[in-house]
Amino acid sequence: MCANALTSAPLNTYITNQQVINSPVNTAETLAPHKRERRKQDRPGELLEAALDLFVEKGYAATRVEEVAARAGVSKGTLFLYFPSKEDLFKAVVRASVVEPVTQGAAEVANFQGTCGELLEWMMLQWWYRYGDTKASGISKLVMSEASNFPELAQFYRTEVIEPGHALVRNVLQKGIDQAEFRPVNVELALHSVMTPLLFLVMWKHSMGPCCPSHEQIDPQAFISQHAQLLTRGLAPY
Repeated sequence: MCANALTSAPLNTYITNQQVINSPVNTAETLAPHKRERRKQDRPGELLEAALDLFVEKGYAATRVEEVAARAGVSKGTLFLYFPSKEDLFKAVVRASVVEPVTQGAAEVANFQGTCGELLEWMMLQWWYRYGDTKASGISKLVMSEASNFPELAQFYRTEVIEPGHALVRNVLQKGIDQAEFRPVNVELALHSVMTPLLFLVMWKHSMGPCCPSHEQIDPQAFISQHAQLLTRGLAPY
């Protein structure tokens, strides 16, 4: 008998036991292994999401791994299968939520078509859309608040996040100077002039912002656009 016939023939052609033929198919049992497999694959992401929420809400010191596991719907032992310590968990959160947007932005900066001034504004706006306007931006406040208590984590954040981000901005400033679009200035000081107002935005968002009336709220996009105009005019050649 050919394979097509086997495929198309009714099941009871080959099963003659009527008790078997008439027994209901347990769909839940059939699907359960697949659902468990999908659940297992999703666990690292679910744990990172739960950890991000709690780190932003409570800070690093106050967050317990038991809480993270409970919020993700797993046991503490399961969490430790993926992340051996709270420090490892925090580093994974930073890499997924903060480092990845910076890495993606770096590739796009290399292909940007426009002036260095336009690129600066584009970079700052993209930083807001991809990071500042997300809950992950609370990590910046966490690091600043707890750096003195956890210097090793502060150094990790500096190496993984701050230095690559600063390098992107520094390169744009230097390119603008080299092309005579910007006047020759101290690049390191100019770098901090670019970054400090952006840091203010996320600190405000995660501190005083929620406590202020609507008329005192800051429009981030308008703030960044004006900041970019002030920068480019201040950097323009004499």
